[in-house]
Formats: sequence, structure tokens, C-alpha cells
Amino acid sequence: MGEFDLIARYFTRPARRAVTGVGDDCALWQPQPGMQLAVSSDMLVEGRHFLSTVSPQRLGHKALAVNLSDLAACGARPLAFTLALSLPRIDPAWLQGFSQGLFMLADAHGCELIGGDTTQGPLNICITVFGEVPPGDALLRSGAQAGDDVYLSGSVGDARLALEVFRGSLKLDTALFEDARLRMEMPDPRVALGVALRGIANACIDVSDGLAGDLGHILKASGVGAVLTTDWVADSAAISPALQSIPMARRLELALAGGDDYELLFTAAPDQAPAVQEAANTCDVSVTCIGRITAGQGLQVLDAQGIPLSRRFVSFDHFSH
Repeated sequence: MGEFDLIARYFTRPARRAVTGVGDDCALWQPQPGMQLAVSSDMLVEGRHFLSTVSPQRLGHKALAVNLSDLAACGARPLAFTLALSLPRIDPAWLQGFSQGLFMLADAHGCELIGGDTTQGPLNICITVFGEVPPGDALLRSGAQAGDDVYLSGSVGDARLALEVFRGSLKLDTALFEDARLRMEMPDPRVALGVALRGIANACIDVSDGLAGDLGHILKASGVGAVLTTDWVADSAAISPALQSIPMARRLELALAGGDDYELLFTAAPDQAPAVQEAANTCDVSVTCIGRITAGQGLQVLDAQGIPLSRRFVSFDHFSH
């Protein structure tokens, strides 16, 4: 099987909204009048972003999910994506599973594959997604205001928890491990919530490298500070049963610095609390208030007695690990 046979068999589908579909030198897309285009790219490298033990179906899902999560953080509705795929060899069973996982998630979000590239080399997956958002409605990192509440969707820490079990530094009951592993390998992009938060949230980011570090990007872009409590780490919807099964100190580390969660971290004015909850209920996802935005600079994390913790929570950095 050659390169073009591979594309035709596993990645070519009838065009839906794209003018040309897959296969020309460029994909052609006609944006809706009056809408802004939101664009984001993410690359997944074997051994860096995923383990060799992950099933191809789950890898196909995650490859697109991490990109859709960026659209969610912007409040954008998905439209289309391109796929650049480097493969060590052509493995029909792997390709069948990968494309199946990829397209199941794409179809669930009405997101069309419109082009890309394939080559031989180390396993590497790069997806670029395109979404749309009305002008002025995009959720940005730069809009947080002093006095805002800080919210978190879903739960955090599970992906890093599963990784530590793989590494042998932690042990979990089999059922709890499988739950955490599913969160690591098949994250659920919060696209509907992102769209629902337009006009409600002041700032937003998705949690990819670690909650504390990603919140730091909002603080820097907005020129504000933040105070986070830790009571939610002790017991809340933001902490799964798997994470609650490990000691508090380690739980705090994984929740604040674990990363790979792909939840939404956002700020909203206190008087928007009912609207935040209504958006969460409509999208069937939990949201937890974990702190507030301050007029100062930097991030403070408070213990159960309200005393600032001296330790820093360092998020993932590709060039420092």
C-alpha cells in the first residue's frame, strides 16, 4: 500500500461543507458571513505525549480531542481539521483503529477532515483545527478582572495519576486505575460548555500543562493575580474517586500540576454565578469554584487554615523535562 492508497482507504470521506474535500493541493472552505475563524494546532509525539501501550482507537480520539479543547477554551464551534501523520510503517490494523477513533469524535462535533499530509518516520500526529465564533464573543486569556471567581470544569489530576501508576510511583485499585487511564487516553473536550460560556466568562484557558501553570497564563495576559483555596481538593466534584484514594499532599500536586486534563479553567464575575451553573447544567458537566482573581500579581495557594503554601506547583514544560 502506498501513501495515496493509505489516504484514500483510511482518511478520505465525502465532502460535507468543504468546497473540495480531501485530495487537492489546498482545501477550500467558505466561512459563514460575519464569523471569525478560530485556528489551533497541537502535535502528539510518541513517548512524549502518549505511551506506546495506548490503543489506536483511543489515540485517534485524543489526537483530535486536545485540539477541540483549544476551540472550547475560545468558545468556538468546531468546523474542520487537517491531519499530518508520520508513520514508521503502514499497519492496516493500526490505521483502521486510529481513523475509527478519530472520526467518531469528529462526527460527534460535526468537524470535517479537509486535508493534511502523510510521511514515513517516527510516530507523530499533528492536527490543526478550525472553528468559528461571532466577533467579540471569543473567550480569551486576557479578560480576567479583579474580583472574578475562578472556576474549573469536570475533574483534574486523573491523567497524571494514571501516568504515575504506569511509572510505578503509585498504586491503584484496578477499577480506579482504568477510570484514570480512560481520562488520560480519551479526554472529553468541553466544546459545548465553551460555547455556553460566551458572554458569561471573562477569561478562559484549557488545562493541558497543569492547572497552576495554565492559570498563570491567564494572570499574565490579564495583568492580575489569583488566590486558590484547597478545600475543593479535599472533597469536591473536581476530584475523582481515584484521586481521592491517594494522600492529600500527592493529590494536591497532581491536581495543580499534573496536566493533560483538558478541562476548562475560567473566570467570571460573582453575579454571573447562576449563569455559570445554568451553562454547566445545560452541558451536563460539573463546575467547581476554586478561587478568585485579585488585583495583585502572582498566584497564592491557601491551605485549609487559609495560610499561603510555600511550595510552588510547576506545570509541564517540553524543554525543561
